[in-house]
Amino acid sequence: MNICVVGTGYVGLVTGAVFADLGNDVVCIDKDVEKIAVLRAGRMPIYEPGLEEMVARNVADGRLAFRTDLTVGVRRSDIVFIAVGTPPKTDGETDLGAVEAVAKGIGQAMERYTVIANKSTVPVGTGEFVRDVITRHQSKPVPFDVVSNPEFLREGSAIEDTLRPDRIVIGAPTQQVAMTLLELYAPLERPMIITDVPSAEMIKYASNAFLATKISFINGVANVCELAGADVAQVMKGVGLDSRIGPAFLQAGLGYGGSCFPKDTDSLIHTAASLGYDFKLLRAVVDVNRERVTHFLDTILKVLAPLDDKVIGVLGLAFKPNTDDLREARSLEVVAQLLAAGATVRAYDPVAIENARAVLPATVRYAVSAYEAAQGADAVALVTEWNAFKFINLERLRAVMRRPLVFDGRNLWEPERMRRLGFEYYSIGRKPVLPS
Repeated sequence: MNICVVGTGYVGLVTGAVFADLGNDVVCIDKDVEKIAVLRAGRMPIYEPGLEEMVARNVADGRLAFRTDLTVGVRRSDIVFIAVGTPPKTDGETDLGAVEAVAKGIGQAMERYTVIANKSTVPVGTGEFVRDVITRHQSKPVPFDVVSNPEFLREGSAIEDTLRPDRIVIGAPTQQVAMTLLELYAPLERPMIITDVPSAEMIKYASNAFLATKISFINGVANVCELAGADVAQVMKGVGLDSRIGPAFLQAGLGYGGSCFPKDTDSLIHTAASLGYDFKLLRAVVDVNRERVTHFLDTILKVLAPLDDKVIGVLGLAFKPNTDDLREARSLEVVAQLLAAGATVRAYDPVAIENARAVLPATVRYAVSAYEAAQGADAVALVTEWNAFKFINLERLRAVMRRPLVFDGRNLWEPERMRRLGFEYYSIGRKPVLPS
């Protein structure tokens, strides 16, 4: 099948590479000339395990190409996927400017029947919006259909999630149109659900909002555990063994970040309000999440204040492990507040340092390893739970620190082990390990 994917971010690039790997002829379109040049040179504009190898393989086999010309992509394709960014506006509303621009270009380029698939995360009603934009910009009437095909990939495991998703959602106006997408996805042999377009659009937002709710719920429970002397890790295990609840997304910590959960929860709140419903539960989820970094910094200040002339090693900058993405990363707030309090910050992340240089204050110092970040430090603050940190040599870490003081924002290490190793240790929703 001939496929066009518009947008080469996480969703578009991974989607295009996987479809090509399944034997389709795919062209990925992006208006960013520099990004297309980078891709043509065999370099990836994002960090995603396994992606560079998959792209190289399919480019070499002639199944995957990168272009800037939308018209060429549309006219050669049976299905055009819209996978451009949908960032939030200041009031939480989703900015559909990029989606509208692509829809306009599709309308101007289309010469034969084409299926337009929205893969970008968009509010309910966007399918009709895209249909209207395409219709208004056609030079002559050409039949087409708009479907919703939301993605559920996670950065850091995007290829695995695309090849083996929990479910494939296809929102289509008719069964006949849905069959086109069913044929495309059939090689994956995964569960598929066919709905109307608005329901498919809602499934994506409802899924992310529910997961965000689980995260804020366990973080609220962690606050109570700290006050009551309970251990949120044990509470989470007991709760997560309930088959109606499950353990996923019940890890207490600094809250959710990244490119999806924050904007999707805000967007659903805004959409609900525009339809006349005040989504109070989801507003509370956002409020709890917003307080997480402040709660973490309060602990640091209580133990270490004043921070003037204190050196703090920050471990982890990306919003989650196995990505270099800093969008809505907790590290941005943690570092900014530590600097504002007078601390010297020495930071390390396995892959996100270059991206961090572009967004963090110039006063941040960067290390080439976790041990260098901790060298002579008055404390270490763990922000991102990379496996490299989970399996770090803690004895060596302690030896290079001025004071063996650790603030663990992700509950990565066990308190009893930290006690045996001689650390003063503060984590989330668990009793602190105090110096003897």
